[in-house]
Parts: sequence; structure tokens; C-alpha cells
Amino acid sequence: MADPVLYLTTKELADLIRVRERKVYDLAAAGEVPFTRVTGKLLFPRHLIEAWLARHTELSADLAALPDPPPVAAGSHDPLLDWALRDSRSDIATMFDGSLDGLERFADRRALFCGLHVPEDASASASAPGPGPGEVREALGWNQARVAARFAAMPVVLVEWAWRERGLIVQPDNPLKIAALSDVAGKRFVPRQAEAGTQHLFRALADRAGLDEGAVSFAPPARSEQDVAVSVLNGHADAGLGLLSVAREYRLGFVPLARERFDLLVWRRSWFEPAFQTLLAFCRSKAFADRAEELGGYDIGGLGRVWFNGP
Repeated sequence: MADPVLYLTTKELADLIRVRERKVYDLAAAGEVPFTRVTGKLLFPRHLIEAWLARHTELSADLAALPDPPPVAAGSHDPLLDWALRDSRSDIATMFDGSLDGLERFADRRALFCGLHVPEDASASASAPGPGPGEVREALGWNQARVAARFAAMPVVLVEWAWRERGLIVQPDNPLKIAALSDVAGKRFVPRQAEAGTQHLFRALADRAGLDEGAVSFAPPARSEQDVAVSVLNGHADAGLGLLSVAREYRLGFVPLARERFDLLVWRRSWFEPAFQTLLAFCRSKAFADRAEELGGYDIGGLGRVWFNGP
């Protein structure tokens, strides 16, 4: 799934809201629509336009009358979350196919909640906790700017699930001596599907590391965290961007690159339904804490912290 155009032209905005271009100029002149001016030309930031449209949506139909979403967890796959959904007996099914896929399913009310870890500019998440001793940490924020733009007028809640250690999964004992992302140049690398937050993180880290993606030999995309590890384990790739917990599970090497925040985006009404409450109750158990420690690479100290709360 390709990223949407970041800026709309006057004609594109006119087509979107089904008015004449002259009306768009009038709206901009009156300060009623967000815009920027570059070399005399008006451009309209897409995420701000989506938020502007959401704010001006008249919710004449009571949201309470809308059908409840099915008990499905969508979005990005997380090993701890996947395990908790099963062991809690929450009766929540899973459809994990990437953060951005989950956002679309969630927006269409085809999922009770979605998990996501989409990197964004650090200024959008300035209150994120800092790195601990010895941690490798990129100055990135996570999730809430995208959620705030997409769901500005919707009754949704974005809550923290866990901070996770992410880096390069490599062969045991790292025989190729890969120590940084720039070292994957000339190597076989397994990417993720376009909808995955991991792939967006890879591009952000590659840009910071000055890695020319043209110098990388890409294997076919992996569609899950485990698929990345299996590709390296079977010798189909030299490295892939993955989780410490998964590298440990498959007894593979791991080169730490970043700490990322994995969040859950939940419909506020669904929060109070038995399925989600069952999951939350289980997450307060000793069994859950023990499992997070056993997997490794998780910090669940902020579980439940609210990062966005819609109106």
C-alpha cells in the first residue's frame, strides 16, 4: 500500500470536497482551511485536511447506533500480544498484516482494535521516555500524530502496549560481522511488506545511516516477525529487521538498533466490552509479566498509558 500524497493542489482539494477551485481559494483566504504557500502556489497538507474534514463532520447519526466492530485484533503482529490474546481466553481473533493495513481495517470498523508501531518525527512524541544505559535509540516518535490526523473527531483511544527492542536479526555468532544498518550493503536482506511499521522504520533508519537501498540485495518480503527469522535461519537472507524476542526464540544473532513503542488503537466503546476487558485483566497478572520477561526485549512498565484520546 503506497503512502498517500502528502500535499494536495488546489484542484485536488476542490475535487476531494466537490467544489469549484474558486471556492478553495476563498476558504484559504478566509483562513478556514489549512494550507501552506510555496513560490506563490497554495498547497494543502493532506493530514491536516483530513483532520479539518473530521472536525467539520456533523455526527447527526448517533455513534452508539453504529454496529459494533467484530472481536478482531488487526494491525502489526506482536509475539507478546498474540500470546496474551490466546492465553487470556479473550475470544478475540487475529488478523495481523501490518500497522497500516490494521489502521484501514480499524477505520472501516472491521476490527475491535489494531496494534501499530509507525515511526514519525520525534517532535510529535516529545514526551516519549528516553533511552536507558547502553541502549541504542533513534530520535523517533511513534503513532500518535498519524492517529490524531486520521481520527481527530472519532471516539478512539491510543494506549501503550510496550516498548520493544528492534534491530538486525543475523546468523548465530554473526559470522558476517554486521554491526550497523550500513553494513547490510552488499548483503541479502529480508524486507517487510509495505503496510508494515517495520518497513517504514527500515526506511527511516536507512536514511539516517546513509544506506543506499540500491546496494542491498532484497529477498522476498516477509509478512510476519517470525517469517523474518525463518528467512535468516534457512539461509535465504543474511539479515532482516526484527525483534530481540524473536531472535532469541530462533537462537539467532541480534544487533540492536532502536527502541520502538507498540500501541493499541481501540474504539472507546469497545474498551469496556467483555472481550477487551478480559485481555486487560490478564495483562495485570503475574503470568503476563513473567512471559514478557521470558521473551526478552520488552518494557511493559507503561502498559495502558494513554497517548491519544479522541473527543
